[in-house]
Amino acid sequence: MSVLNRVALGLGLTFLYAPILVLAVYSFNASALVTVWGGFSTRWYAILFADRPLIDAALVSLRVAAASALVATILGGLAALALDRAGRFAGRSLFTGLVYAPMVMPEVITGLSLLLLFVGIGLDRGIVTLVIAHATLGLGFVAVLVGARLKGLDLALELAAADLGAGPLRVYATITLPLIAPALAAGFLLAFTLSLDDLVIASFVSGPGATTLPMRLYSQVRLGVNPEINAASTLLVAGVTVIVLGATWLTGRNAAKAGPTYGA
Repeated sequence: MSVLNRVALGLGLTFLYAPILVLAVYSFNASALVTVWGGFSTRWYAILFADRPLIDAALVSLRVAAASALVATILGGLAALALDRAGRFAGRSLFTGLVYAPMVMPEVITGLSLLLLFVGIGLDRGIVTLVIAHATLGLGFVAVLVGARLKGLDLALELAAADLGAGPLRVYATITLPLIAPALAAGFLLAFTLSLDDLVIASFVSGPGATTLPMRLYSQVRLGVNPEINAASTLLVAGVTVIVLGATWLTGRNAAKAGPTYGA
């Protein structure tokens, strides 16, 4: 890599991550003014954990993220299995497009479409609609990770199990599922992160009693930024970073263990 490329990369990373670093530093600011450093203090974290509405919003986000990630992992895993193992079938192209469309669709369009769907079928907006929306967003990412793992599997193991008399379900449960487990875990963590971080789609499909943490933070920022918001944002960024690193580690481990493909 040339010096110019390194400088450009460094400037780009600084532009992206310096504001997050400043936010984290000023979450420990003793002053109530977010732009004036008044010394080191953890008072805003104490105030944060005493803020009941914010804690309730965080709990809603965690519940929705866990439920939607579970649904996305199940559906995304099954979709990847169908695309990799079912061969050519009627409507395959349409099915593929439906699985991967939420990954590239603008979130505003996705949120509006889901809102119209829920209104059309008479489903009240709340936790259930949030889970459905976030599961729709995450299942494509799960399908990509699981599909990549399936393409790297040694099919001889599954064929050997079938030759020994195991049925398709038993082969899947005893051979395929353990081998794709790291990809499923990585997909779950990624879907969890997407749900936890989402603001746009949640703004369309949430209802009374279903305010997520990003929605709560956004509503408070519109009234003015204070160090408590910095503290909440820092914790959210830290949590998302840990989850993403875990998903990256599982994906790397998954790729390292992938064997050659047979029977392609």
